Amino acid sequence: METDSLASFQDLLDRWAEAIVANDAPLIGSFAEPDWVMVTPEGGPGKRADFLAAVESGQLSHSEMAFEVLEARVYGDVAVVLAHGTNRGSWRGVPFTADEWVTETFIHRSAGWLCAFSALTPNYAAASAADVDA
Repeated sequence: METDSLASFQDLLDRWAEAIVANDAPLIGSFAEPDWVMVTPEGGPGKRADFLAAVESGQLSHSEMAFEVLEARVYGDVAVVLAHGTNRGSWRGVPFTADEWVTETFIHRSAGWLCAFSALTPNYAAASAADVDA
């Protein structure tokens, strides 16, 4: 079951990443609960509507996004997924890159798994390794 969960959530996050790179706000939103909250180190908790509005307006865009699912734990209709994520894009015209640990909480609905919460934690170990290599 765990291998099935890993593959299933890897596929889900791969499809969500494709929607994010396409900068398609409605498609991005289709992966999340209406009250989805994303917690980032830069801005703390943010609402789904604000994230999608930033994508729709072009203030936020992504050119790359990838996830590697490390663990997926399913508890009935709730799943917690731990992934390593990397992405590249721009925020208000300023380029950015990110290397993060991503914790996603999904709820199973009739349409499939929808994300309720996302928490992004910077991968400081990768940043430290890059500093050593420089």
